[in-house]
Amino acid sequence: MKINSIRNGIVIDHIQAGRSLEVYHLLELDKLDCSVAIIQRVKSAKMGSKDIIKIDKNLNVNLDVLGYIDPGITVNYIKDGLRIQKLHLELPEELTDVIFCKNPRCITATEQEITHIFRLADREKRIYRCVYCETEGKNIRK
Repeated sequence: MKINSIRNGIVIDHIQAGRSLEVYHLLELDKLDCSVAIIQRVKSAKMGSKDIIKIDKNLNVNLDVLGYIDPGITVNYIKDGLRIQKLHLELPEELTDVIFCKNPRCITATEQEITHIFRLADREKRIYRCVYCETEGKNIRK
């Protein structure tokens, strides 16, 4: 199979195999007015297999969402057919409006306009805690 390179845009690479559709939906790429290619289960010497997303447009991608989903993801910015920047993501120290608090007594449950903020509590276990009530957060906001 041949997948052409893009002239200007973004390549999200090193996505864990089978997780590209999750990334596609969370970044709301279906709402874009450009070509988006999802390539699944590509052979990779480093990962065994991986997924790749190519976006034929330059846009602001929520790097916190990507880092939370999979801290091994890389984001490549392409201009005039050349990679001009490559970002290696990691778990963000703080997440804002990415995950939500499941504690029904948290202020975020009663006050609709409050920003959901979580701080990384344990990097190894990938645990984030609500800044308001210290409840562990895992659920991605949709």
